Amino acid sequence: MRQRIKSLAAMLLIKHGYRGVSFGHIAEGLSTTRANIHYHFGNKNALVEEVTDEYVTATLDGFRAIWTNPDTSLADKVDGTIAFNRRRYDLFNVDGDYGLSWSLIARMRADSDALSPRANASVRRFAAELNGAVTIGIANAVGRGELSASTPVEDLVLQLVGFINSAGPITQDAASFGNLERIYRAFLRTALAAYGQGEYRAAATAPGRSGRDMPTPRTAGRPKSASRPG
Repeated sequence: MRQRIKSLAAMLLIKHGYRGVSFGHIAEGLSTTRANIHYHFGNKNALVEEVTDEYVTATLDGFRAIWTNPDTSLADKVDGTIAFNRRRYDLFNVDGDYGLSWSLIARMRADSDALSPRANASVRRFAAELNGAVTIGIANAVGRGELSASTPVEDLVLQLVGFINSAGPITQDAASFGNLERIYRAFLRTALAAYGQGEYRAAATAPGRSGRDMPTPRTAGRPKSASRPG
């Protein structure tokens, strides 16, 4: 029951925000009583704190798996980020693009004035730890020879973390997922066009390239210093 409460609470918080969710709504959705919700969590802040903390942790785990993987290209990492966002977007925008809220982190950030200090700390933790994971990914692209040694790693990280942090509002403003995907791919093309090496830069600047077909270790080969296959 405790897990069912948290799962439904997360869905309702994403849809309606902190102020739009009550123990009554959760109890009704689970066909139980408000007293039962109070038994498990005591009060609304305690529930929201636990839900937010677990959501942030799971989201960070997902992005770390993408961005700290030493065996995937920068293009693979961007593709993984798009796919990760798309899966969550599709949970709340079923059978089409409606621009509905789909990110608990974005929703809680918008409701920060109503949240407890612990819940706000969880939201801030996401941005800080995401920055570390993306830094590893960009630095790895430099080490692999995809990006030049002169690449301003911190500048690229700042841009990309900004896009990931704003993913929810971007899709809501556009009422579609497509604009977010175009932003990610534009970042990839720009980074490779400016700082890419060899085939990576050539692919980014070739006419008609969309960003979907950037070379990867499987198609372009690895730097000579690398020994493991992609």
